[in-house]
Amino acid sequence: MSDHKFDIPSKSPTALTPGAKIKFSCHKGISCFNTCCKHADITLAPYDILRMKKRLGLTSAEFINQHAVPFEMDGDGLPGLKLKTDDSGACLQLDGDAGCGVYEDRPTVCRYYPLALLTLREKGSSEAEERYSLVEEEHCKGHEEDREISIADYRQEQGCDHFDDLNRDWYQLLLKKKSAGPGVGHPPKTSLQLFFLASYDLDNFARFVQSDNFRAAYDLSADFYREIAEDEVALLKFGFRLLRQALFGEQSIPEHECAWEDRMEKRKPIWEARQAAEREAYVRDREARMRGGDG
Repeated sequence: MSDHKFDIPSKSPTALTPGAKIKFSCHKGISCFNTCCKHADITLAPYDILRMKKRLGLTSAEFINQHAVPFEMDGDGLPGLKLKTDDSGACLQLDGDAGCGVYEDRPTVCRYYPLALLTLREKGSSEAEERYSLVEEEHCKGHEEDREISIADYRQEQGCDHFDDLNRDWYQLLLKKKSAGPGVGHPPKTSLQLFFLASYDLDNFARFVQSDNFRAAYDLSADFYREIAEDEVALLKFGFRLLRQALFGEQSIPEHECAWEDRMEKRKPIWEARQAAEREAYVRDREARMRGGDG
């Protein structure tokens, strides 16, 4: 199964609008049924993980350890997760001839097949548009079925709308980072760790947001903390807001007055010790080079 596209690739496929029609049908009686699941390459979006970990009765950390494989989405090491497969490349959720064992909670990529979502932004525009491309793989006989359907109706039929609504802000984060280029610079390690936590490890992200240190830094109401404790979707949406603030400096989450200064003061001894160690290492390295030159 071809992977989902979160932004437009360098060699652009034909971009289709929601009103475009495709000829496709997949069902248990088709000769290629389950073939795509036996060659799965599925990038997971945050809401995919939320749905699947609840379906499987796992914590987010357990799901990641048992059912996901990490990879880097860009040259800066932005962390991504793919759905784990067996040694032959088959999806672990494949239930023999019966098909997908988590069908009602299957990932976005699986819902879209044989379409790929393209998130496009015209040069100079601040607004991204969603378009689609048709994936035609040799093994798939669904394209030979006698059914014509619009992309809009197909997305509704497969439940794509709901998943896209809850992942859209995350897709926009990826697109903004990609389109911002070197102006943003390489994200620090802490930002990449926060990206992983807020995107994928929602249970530990909840503990992070409920911690005393987080509460001391951000000016958020008791109602907010009650909401995210009871509603994982609300927590997920907040995570995307926090990532925009951490990665791009968009100040949409209020901080307590002097919170930044307090954090800097607490970290000052650590930074001073680190700077002293770096100076000592520089002196030792310089002296070693000088001795080597004398020899």
